[in-house]
Amino acid sequence: MKPKVAFYWCAACGGCEEAVVDLAEGILDVVAAVDIVLWPVALDFKKADVEKMEDGSIAAAFINGAVRSTEQAEMAHMLRKKAQVVIAFGACAQLGGIPGLANFSDREGVLKEAYRDAPSVVNPDGAMPATTHKDNGFTVTLPLLYNTVRALHQVIDVDYFVPGCPPTPQMLSDVVQALLKNELPEKGTVLAADSALCMDCPRKDTKPEKLAITAFKRPFEIIIDEEKCLLAQGLLCLGAATRTGCGARCIEGNMPCTGCFGPTSRVRDYGAKALSAVASLAASNDEDEIVKMLANIPDPAGTFYRYSLPVSALQRRKL
Repeated sequence: MKPKVAFYWCAACGGCEEAVVDLAEGILDVVAAVDIVLWPVALDFKKADVEKMEDGSIAAAFINGAVRSTEQAEMAHMLRKKAQVVIAFGACAQLGGIPGLANFSDREGVLKEAYRDAPSVVNPDGAMPATTHKDNGFTVTLPLLYNTVRALHQVIDVDYFVPGCPPTPQMLSDVVQALLKNELPEKGTVLAADSALCMDCPRKDTKPEKLAITAFKRPFEIIIDEEKCLLAQGLLCLGAATRTGCGARCIEGNMPCTGCFGPTSRVRDYGAKALSAVASLAASNDEDEIVKMLANIPDPAGTFYRYSLPVSALQRRKL
């Protein structure tokens, strides 16, 4: 029998599911090699179908997205029981990702912004989501949102991590092949190269030996040279603090790295590492000049902890 594989989507944008589809015709090779027993975004399997399966009967579960709700936590725990190997697939599962920025607020603040205060919202009655609603003799139950967004390994035991927002299709293919050949490394490994993106950057030869920045520029403010180091152009590129393995796709698209592949194994807190790397580029020790230099980073917390707040030393704003 072919090994069984499950894909599940927690709190995320759907990009990791696109990474599967982006295998293009290569997805036929995956389907031929494994038996997909859960993939809600593409196939009509039900929760009850998986619940009936024996514990450990799924070879691998690829779970993308942070854990934001009771339903996501329930599904994560169930797949942990059913799967021999659980893989945190993508930045949100590995680090908390973009959904993890909600930890700068709380559940009430997030719902208030989404359903009452956002400029596009029309909600004259101020209605807010509830976990239960009764109408005409029927009761509808919704999952409860937690106050704190968590990365997958903060909720269940995780065997491997695949970084990226999203991971590349090639990474997914490599992981599936490693599973089939039983060639996975030791548990807890991040399945990507353990060096900084700057080491593989196609523009690394144009990076000055000594960078001294007086002010950062935002991409819309300049015509970006397609061959020159982005940092040397005054753009906030986080490649020096970010794990490689993405193929420098943002750089190839003439945009700076935002850090979605997270830190290398030698970094304890990605945001602190990125902030330190940027601070070291200041051309002056004068406080006023440093403030001026940083003025074009309008959201420092969201910039340096864009993908990793839940697993950082900060984790969240104090409630």
